Amino acid sequence: MTQRHPPASGAVARPQGLYNRAILLQAGRDAVRKLDPRVQVRNPVMFVVLVGTLVTLFEALAHPSLFAWSITVWLALTVLFANFAEAVAEGRGRSQADALRRTRTETEARVLSTDGTETRRSAAELTRGQLVVCEAGDVIPSDGEVVEGVASVDESAITGESAPVIRESGGDRSAVTGGTVVRSDRIVVRITAEPGQTFLDRMIRLVEGAQRQRTPNEIALSILLAALTLIFLPVVVVLPMFAVYAHARVSVVVLVGLLVCLIPTTIGALLSAIGIAGMDRLVQRNVLAMSGRAVEAAGDVSTLLLDKTGTITLGNRMASAFLPLSGRPAEELAAAAQLASLADETPEGRSIVVLAKEQYGLRSRDLGEDHVFIPFSAQTRMSGLDVDGRRLRKGAAEAVRHWVTEQGGSIPAEFDEVVSRVARSGSTPLVVADGEQLLGVVELKDVVKQGIAERFAQLRAMGIRTVMITGDNPLTAAAIAAEAGVDDYLAEATPEAKLALIVEEQRNGKLVAMTGDGTNDAPALAQADVGVAMNTGTNAAKEAGNMVDLDSNPTKLIDIVEIGKQLLITRGSLTTFSIANDVAKYFAIIPALFVSTYPQLQALNVMRLHSPTSAVLSAVIFNAIIIVALIPLALRGVRFRPRSAAAILRRNVWVYGVGGLLAPFVGIKLIDLLLTVTRLS
Repeated sequence: MTQRHPPASGAVARPQGLYNRAILLQAGRDAVRKLDPRVQVRNPVMFVVLVGTLVTLFEALAHPSLFAWSITVWLALTVLFANFAEAVAEGRGRSQADALRRTRTETEARVLSTDGTETRRSAAELTRGQLVVCEAGDVIPSDGEVVEGVASVDESAITGESAPVIRESGGDRSAVTGGTVVRSDRIVVRITAEPGQTFLDRMIRLVEGAQRQRTPNEIALSILLAALTLIFLPVVVVLPMFAVYAHARVSVVVLVGLLVCLIPTTIGALLSAIGIAGMDRLVQRNVLAMSGRAVEAAGDVSTLLLDKTGTITLGNRMASAFLPLSGRPAEELAAAAQLASLADETPEGRSIVVLAKEQYGLRSRDLGEDHVFIPFSAQTRMSGLDVDGRRLRKGAAEAVRHWVTEQGGSIPAEFDEVVSRVARSGSTPLVVADGEQLLGVVELKDVVKQGIAERFAQLRAMGIRTVMITGDNPLTAAAIAAEAGVDDYLAEATPEAKLALIVEEQRNGKLVAMTGDGTNDAPALAQADVGVAMNTGTNAAKEAGNMVDLDSNPTKLIDIVEIGKQLLITRGSLTTFSIANDVAKYFAIIPALFVSTYPQLQALNVMRLHSPTSAVLSAVIFNAIIIVALIPLALRGVRFRPRSAAAILRRNVWVYGVGGLLAPFVGIKLIDLLLTVTRLS
């Protein structure tokens, strides 16, 4: 395979800073383009502001005045600022997509024919089902599955992880991604994606937001904002009749300015930017969300299903003790276990050899050619070694018990008690036998990750129930669950059991999240409200889930939930702030407009604004400026702290509700003073 351009290295692109010059300039141009009414009509609140701007423009042209032109300019700026907020969020996504495009390479694939011959073809011409050959130094031309061989693959251009990973045919480590680089050996890959439909292509489109659809939560909020807008329309329309009755005059410009100030323009302007920024934050964590719906669902999750191995524990069970049976010497057990493990390349097998050497000084020996290694299998649940007439076996308690019984041996009385004691401690009992003799138990420990119990406590404080999923026996599962601090566990889990658990939780009205990487996880990932597939997993798992973790770190599910909650909290906080703003602006403008006719309103005219026109203009200016001031908060998100829903609501009311009430009083008064000093009103 010919590599024409070297692949870029580094993680998925991090967004540029909020004040990146290139992004801001492009956002400014995009903000003007978005003035197209066909674009604005998708946001009812800002569409009303745009229509109001056109009305005041016609009025300013028909009856020119400084006040009319000032209102027109600031209403136009209000629409532009809203467009600018959305454009900045989109621009940050485009910068990520551009960096992803740079990870692409122009390659020629070595297509393998049915007769074994190879032909070179452009990667863009590859179709689903074709076989390609990749050797050390080659760029994998498209997404696929390894069907022959094993190789070390550098995925840093996609995931940012510098250490190469092993990809091999069969199992859950066969999927490869286009644009990654083979570092060693030779593999044959079956292409699983059509041109333009690769994982990288989908990632670019999603990051750019080209396919971003509004989520149900966002649609519901848009309907609420539109309803509030419609409520204020008749209120404003009847004001001229009220003014005639009161022998006062209210111009069209004042009415439009009043309407814009009373409708929820702040959240209407920032709503889209908040959603886009939420997906961007996931990409920053190297997680690809297939839809905004998945991000929101993560924020509402009430049950988390986490795999034990690699998520709650470190993943590698290590030998920690030799426990002999029937008064046999521990050294005899250690020697037999070590001999049975010499040809075993698993972490457990290596750890037994190391422990035997450390505790009893037993050194490994050359087995020569006169031996037969029995690998572990799911059917036998044992491994072992036949050498020098001895038949050594080690494995699950029931499997070895059955083996010994078949050989004509007997089971020591204390066997069940020792096995149960090891299991209750959270360790895994590995039973060792020499032919018909049951020698003892090797205790294997899978260490619970440091700090994981604290993370689960935080989730519990947020009202989220955690469930550990494991293939261990119930005793081992119970011990590890207690040490890790999870709320519940599912032992001896099968694909059917995982799926049934998710369905049961959903029947009880709960949203469920889970992680998985294997084909056997695909049904549960598809059923879960938030299904996070590991990038190192099979294509079936990645297609079933609605998120893909490029780092293949199962613990990231906790971070995903936090990002989802941050999105919802940010939206709720700014909605609270916006509605509180509207209430404050109402008390700023209405008393100032009619206080001369109805002196009784003086009690409500707490701001003592200079004049009715100054009150309206000051409120319109504040209404525009506050959008710009809140753009960084909308893009960064409100800081998330693990709290209950009630605590979050109280914080929203006090910080953003009270803050939203006070900010207009201060801001509008300062603007009014400035207008008065400069004689612009």
